[in-house]
Amino acid sequence: MTDGLPDSLIPYDEIVQEALRAVVGRVLGSVAENGGLPGEHHFYITFKTQAPGVDIPQRLIERFPDEMTIVMQNRYWDLLVDDERFSVGLSFNQVPSKLVIPYSAITGFHDPAVNFELRFQAADGPEGPDPHEEAENDAVVTPVEDGSNVVSVDFKRKK
Repeated sequence: MTDGLPDSLIPYDEIVQEALRAVVGRVLGSVAENGGLPGEHHFYITFKTQAPGVDIPQRLIERFPDEMTIVMQNRYWDLLVDDERFSVGLSFNQVPSKLVIPYSAITGFHDPAVNFELRFQAADGPEGPDPHEEAENDAVVTPVEDGSNVVSVDFKRKK
């Protein structure tokens, strides 16, 4: 039935994606201002390693050439947040690393403590991102399986 509708001249999907990525920035900004994660909250953040503005060590790019997931829980430091990106120190196999990640590179944000999740459209094609291994940064994670606060945004362009 939607075949007769004209294509929108307003990029609603891009506007919504940008607004939801700003949620990630606001949450991280709150964590940075308060000096740490409250309660049992912790984050899985998935991002495109080759996206413009991403600055991570070469060894991580070699291991995760497309996409990787980091965990922010107990062992992170120097969290800096601005309107466009965040940077954080994490340890990978006992090697300290600084990561700079623009919000535009993020494809997923998950807080298992409250089962809150945001997924963003990848910029690489209609099928979405390729499967990837999760990063093995040195974090301790205990998943919580109660509640359901999952928000999934999946905009597909009409062909």
